[in-house]
Amino acid sequence: MTTLLKAQYSERGPVPQDVISAVPFERPTLAAGQALVAVLAAPINPSDVLMLTGQYGQLPPLPAVGGSEGVGRVVELGPETTGPAVGQTVLLPAGSGTWATHVVVPASRLIPLPNDADPKQLAMLTVNPPTASLLLSEFADLKAGDWIIQNGANSGVGSYVVQLAKLRGLKTVNLVRRESAVESVRAQGGDVVLVDGDDLAARVQAATGGAALKLGIDAVGGQATMRMAATLAESTSIVNYGALSGEPCIVTPRELIFRDVTLKGFWLARWFRVTPPAAQRALLTELAGRIAAGQLHTPIQAAYDVAQIKEAIAAAAAGERSGKILIVPTPGA
Repeated sequence: MTTLLKAQYSERGPVPQDVISAVPFERPTLAAGQALVAVLAAPINPSDVLMLTGQYGQLPPLPAVGGSEGVGRVVELGPETTGPAVGQTVLLPAGSGTWATHVVVPASRLIPLPNDADPKQLAMLTVNPPTASLLLSEFADLKAGDWIIQNGANSGVGSYVVQLAKLRGLKTVNLVRRESAVESVRAQGGDVVLVDGDDLAARVQAATGGAALKLGIDAVGGQATMRMAATLAESTSIVNYGALSGEPCIVTPRELIFRDVTLKGFWLARWFRVTPPAAQRALLTELAGRIAAGQLHTPIQAAYDVAQIKEAIAAAAAGERSGKILIVPTPGA
C-alpha cells in the first residue's frame, strides 16, 4: 500500500491553510463492523474552511482530520463484517474526516454508489445537492411553472438549485454579486440572471414579466435579504442558509407585517440529525442516480493531492473561483 496520509489540524486560526498539514499514519487494524475505504475524491466546502478558522456553528474536537464528505472504494472489511463488497464505490458518512488517502468507517453507514459514475461529481453528493433539494421542497408548495429567486447563484448550492428547479419544471431568478459570474449561471440553465443591487425588485419584475415569485433562497444575508424580500409575492417565505456577507439578515417591518413575508433558516446538519436514516438514504440515493445520469453536476476548478492540502485550502478560501476545489488522493491500494 502507498503511504497513508491525512490532513490534520490541532488548532484553529484566522489563516486556515496555516493550521492544517498532511501527516502520515499506519495502516489500521480493523475491528468487527469496520471498513477500510480508499478515498477517491473529497471536496472543500465553505463550512470546512470555517471549521479551520473556528467560525462554524458546529466544531469537531481537536485534533481533527478535515473533510465533511466524499466518496471512496472499499479496500477491506473487518472480521465478521457485512457491507458493500471490496471494490465497491461508496458514499462516506458525513463528517468522517475525508481529506485523507484512507478512512476507517462503520461498514453499516456506507451507501453503495454507481461504480461507473464520475467520483469527482459523486464526491459532492452529501452537502450541496441535498441542501438544494430540501430548500426547494420544504419551504413552499411549488408547482411546475412557479418562479423562485435565489442569491449566491454561482455557488455550489446555487448551481444545484438551478438544475433541480429545471428538472422539476420551476423557473429561477438567479442573483450574483459580480458581472463575471452571470454567464456561468446562464450556462447552468438559469432562466433569469441578474447582478444583485439597487432597484432589484423593479429589474426582477421587468425580467419575469411581472411573475409572482413564490420562494426566496438566501445565501448572503445583510441588505441582500431585504432586497430579495421586496421581490417576493405576498405570504411567501425567504429561507436563509448562509451568510456570505458576514452580516445578519435584514427584513423590514413592511415586508414582515404588511406583506406577510416570512424569514426562516435551514441547516443541513440539523436535518441529518432529526431525519430518519431511511429517509436520508432515499434522498441521497435519488440524487446519486441523477448525478450518475448526468442530470446534476457542478464545475470543478482544481484537484489537489492530500500532500498539497495547504495549497488546496488557500485556493478554496480565495475570493473568485470558477468551481469547486477537490482533494483527490493519488491512487493506491
